Amino acid sequence: MPLEQSQAIVLRNFNIGDQDKIVIFLTDQHGIIKGVAKGARKFGNRFGSSLEPMSKIKVFYYEKEKKELVTISNCDLLESFFEITARPETSFNLSYFSELIEEFFPSRSQDELLFRLLFSILRSLKEEGNVDFLSAYFEAWFLKINGVLPDLKKCLKCQRELTSPGWLSPKKDGVFCSRCAPHKKEKVDPAIKDFLRWISKNPPPSQKNLPLPSPRIKNLRKIFQSILIFHMEKEPKSLQYLK
Repeated sequence: MPLEQSQAIVLRNFNIGDQDKIVIFLTDQHGIIKGVAKGARKFGNRFGSSLEPMSKIKVFYYEKEKKELVTISNCDLLESFFEITARPETSFNLSYFSELIEEFFPSRSQDELLFRLLFSILRSLKEEGNVDFLSAYFEAWFLKINGVLPDLKKCLKCQRELTSPGWLSPKKDGVFCSRCAPHKKEKVDPAIKDFLRWISKNPPPSQKNLPLPSPRIKNLRKIFQSILIFHMEKEPKSLQYLK
């Protein structure tokens, strides 16, 4: 059994048996990996605080053929985000991100872009960036990475650019203008096209001077979440806490 190693971000962990933990982490090269950290619940164990959710680590592990779980040998803590996970609103959003990642990405599904996205969001939150804006940033890019972000800039039917409030398609595959909308259930702020344009050119912001005010960001998040729920075919459990 060769020893593997990778940079990773811990998504979550849970107890198993009397002394061990199951850890789910997102790696930069090998996607999502699940492993058992033996003795992780013992006092003075070798893992320390490296297995806390959202910690960036260098993980060393052994892999057995036809086994879903790897055996985690050791971890080096590269960067801790404990201070931001202690904030309830931020913690709920991060749990929601983890749930999305686990639902959309099968084990060993490699996507370095997702790893870099999550890490850059964590860094911006650590620098006291706006939680709602950064969460909307994550949701929009997450939809884009998964290939399910529709064109929200122009009407599905008449192809005119959205300059006034539109309405999300029932199939979540685009937006209708007020004249073409068959159903007017989920209102889409026309600022969504400016937001998507902005995030395509800018990294996650740490500053509090944002291109859109917070109330409008909350409206955009409702649209992104509606699309995510449609494709998941269920509502993330962690999203209920945010609501």
